[in-house]
Amino acid sequence: MTDIAIKTALLSVSDKTGLVELGQALAAHDIKLISTGGTAKLLRDAGLAVTDISDFTGFPEMMDGRVKTLHPKVHGGLLAVRNNPEHVAAMKAHDISAIDLVVVNLYPFRETVAKGAGRQEVIENIDIGGPSMVRSAAKNHDHVTIVTDPKDYPSLISELADNGGATTLDSRRRFAAKAYAATAQYDAAISAWFAADLKEDLPELLTVPLKKASALRYGENPHQKAALYIPTLPNLPEWPIVNGIAQAEQIQGKALSYNNYGDADAALDLISEFCDAAPTVVILKHANPCGVASGDSLIEAYKAALACDSVSAFGGIIAVNRPLDGATAEAITSIFTEVVVAPAADEAAKAIFAKKKNLRLLITGALPDPKRNGLNLRSIAGGILLQSRDGSLLDEQALQVVTEVKPSEQQMKDALFAWTVAKHVKSNAIVYARDNATVGIGAGQMNRLESARIAAWKAEDAAKRAGWPESRTRGSAVASDAFFPFADGLVTATEAGATTVIQPGGSIRDQEVIDAANKAGIAMIFTGTRHFRH
Repeated sequence: MTDIAIKTALLSVSDKTGLVELGQALAAHDIKLISTGGTAKLLRDAGLAVTDISDFTGFPEMMDGRVKTLHPKVHGGLLAVRNNPEHVAAMKAHDISAIDLVVVNLYPFRETVAKGAGRQEVIENIDIGGPSMVRSAAKNHDHVTIVTDPKDYPSLISELADNGGATTLDSRRRFAAKAYAATAQYDAAISAWFAADLKEDLPELLTVPLKKASALRYGENPHQKAALYIPTLPNLPEWPIVNGIAQAEQIQGKALSYNNYGDADAALDLISEFCDAAPTVVILKHANPCGVASGDSLIEAYKAALACDSVSAFGGIIAVNRPLDGATAEAITSIFTEVVVAPAADEAAKAIFAKKKNLRLLITGALPDPKRNGLNLRSIAGGILLQSRDGSLLDEQALQVVTEVKPSEQQMKDALFAWTVAKHVKSNAIVYARDNATVGIGAGQMNRLESARIAAWKAEDAAKRAGWPESRTRGSAVASDAFFPFADGLVTATEAGATTVIQPGGSIRDQEVIDAANKAGIAMIFTGTRHFRH
């Protein structure tokens, strides 16, 4: 017999949503209700008969409610195996009554942290008795039903109605699995708060609780399964909750794919670097920017970004740092685009995008702070790699000009623009920029020389398509995400027409590279900071 009739229920909830309706449904099956504190009061106010937990245990609540359900009559009633003669005998000997249903949700720990409460209030909102009851009931799910989520009340009520006041083993197993996940997430949030309280950026033991937000059609490829999960940690300085792509409002278009999420996140990460800049547009493909530009308007910036590599832009992701307007939306829809990410969009832009039913428009609100803290996680076989996010911004005071030629004001602006973009290009990264726009990007090559060559070649190809008399790398600045290990990459950049180079420095052959720059008569700047992106 796998169906268990509910005769006695213990209810103790922080979230009172749906409680009265549940209590009334239980009472309709003549189920005895045992309850605590505010839960008991609300049920009584609804006209339901309730036994206080202190009357059930014969022991008063004490220590400001810290001790009320931590009692043998509660846990004995939950943990007793009903078809075990020794357990049944112990219940009779100690006057322990069986509890068949537990409805519990826990003290609002995350919410207390989120509102900025003081340390003592946070501590007082660490639930002890609730998780103990949940775990006891879930362990004994062969005989006890445990419900921790008010969203599950309707299904419980329906099952009781369909089974004459009983629950099935299948449902009890599902409820038990959900209960253990709930206590695991609860404890993970407490653990994370303690780590933050102790200023531990990378604690010895780390649990990252995640909640499934949506199932995806598939992963990187159709034969792979995928889903979107979001963290349920409280908002902490070390791991701030950022309103990112996972929280963006999708205005229109078909559901985002696994690859869409990854690319849109990379685009948002890059555009956030320009949150305080002039109107800026990022065009990105396969997590690499293929065009970035700033201008007096979004449409001007879009045209300049597109000119960098209009071939790669087809089927790409676009992010902007200003509310999207109709003219820019019209230009964007002139070619196939997968996703557009914007802090806002006016009605004209929305109307234009509405004509493209598959194009996804994501509204993020304020862009994330590029300096924000956070952790990046990456799975490897047998483990997880974890690092703090690369939120460092360039300290212009720390820049070192190492060549005889010094950069002009415009050359320095171009160099800083190229450096900002290179931070978001897969290594080995080379970015040429001129007049607040990228003009050539080389990404993800096995050596830096090839990245420099590819970026120059793509710039030449763009010039031919546009009918320009020469490549826009002529007079450009070139950024390298890491040092030039040899002079050959720099020589390639100068042959492409770059007049300024910005790179971290730090190679044992730095002098060789400096000498090559001096020979070519160009300026070179060392940043002292590397930006690998693998």
